[in-house]
Amino acid sequence: MSGFAAEERSSGETKYKGVRRRRWGKWVSEIRVPGSQERLWLGSYSTPEAAAIAHDLAFYCLRRPSSLTALNFPSMLPPYVSPNMSPKSIQRAASDAGMAVDAAHMIRQETRATENVMKVDMGVETVPWDNEHHSSCSSWENQGEPLSISVDDYLYF
Repeated sequence: MSGFAAEERSSGETKYKGVRRRRWGKWVSEIRVPGSQERLWLGSYSTPEAAAIAHDLAFYCLRRPSSLTALNFPSMLPPYVSPNMSPKSIQRAASDAGMAVDAAHMIRQETRATENVMKVDMGVETVPWDNEHHSSCSSWENQGEPLSISVDDYLYF
């Protein structure tokens, strides 16, 4: 799996809404445009959290729910998402947001690998990464500093 603590049911589904796993391990997300048969492909990602963030952004822009409980990560939604975005702009913003989450995950993995190599070179015993204590997207850190994963940079009007 991806290294995150996403729970999988016996059928291979994640706990995240709008996300499914391909046989080869990638996580994908798509959403139907209200009032039409059109589907927006939101992307294919390395982590289920990235696919869930993409789905959240698209869901919020397309449906404007009265409650944020329908979202996977309500605290990660930017406060000024525009309801006037075209489906193509929503697709782009959602895809870019998901890719930003995957990029942050890859940076963390590379940082941990580098730190482990440095510890081995110095003769320090390494401890495997503990997913139980690092499963929240909102608390990701890189070398002690919080990563700034903002969808704001990816919104196109």
